[in-house]
Amino acid sequence: MKNLTIIDHPLIKRDLTVLRDRRTNNHLFRTTLRRIASVMAFQVTHDLKLRRCTVRTPLENTRGYILADDIVIVPVLRAGLGLVEGFLDFLPEARVGHVGLYRNEQTLQPVDYYSKFPRSLGGSLVLLLDPMLATGGSGSAALTFLKKKGARRIRFVTLLAAPAGVRKVTLDHPDVRVFSCVLDRRLNSRGYILPGLGDAGDRIFGTD
Repeated sequence: MKNLTIIDHPLIKRDLTVLRDRRTNNHLFRTTLRRIASVMAFQVTHDLKLRRCTVRTPLENTRGYILADDIVIVPVLRAGLGLVEGFLDFLPEARVGHVGLYRNEQTLQPVDYYSKFPRSLGGSLVLLLDPMLATGGSGSAALTFLKKKGARRIRFVTLLAAPAGVRKVTLDHPDVRVFSCVLDRRLNSRGYILPGLGDAGDRIFGTD
């Protein structure tokens, strides 16, 4: 899986354990997810391009840097919202779009119900956020939407990935890099990741 990058960090491993634990309540789940998202953001953006600038300190002028890349964060509704604030903590200048998908529980196929993106995606680095990459259907559909809107540079960022999902996204979108904290074992008969952490959206919003 050459397009897959595993974000390997001790703090992520610690927090992922909290998120997997069925005893973790909704509030702790949300705060832990935001914290882990900040560490993920640091890793996913390690190669961003910079532009030099000059700033005035209290004593003199000195060289500084600003981001040369325009960043657009796009969470997949609704579970992707749990990652947004952690990314914005590191990228406050980023713009935010949204794509709404839900999975048909019978066919396991994605159904779209909403999309709203900033203008001029063509020159931006787009970070597509979804905590779970299970079958890959929703992720692939979201990437297709983004490309139709003009996005050319996209990174798919997920908390947990299953091999089937990575294969699906890589096959459909070989130009997209996938970042995940872990590659879990497999999917069950309902399309849930094993060992996984359950339904991320339900655990974020308390609808389980």
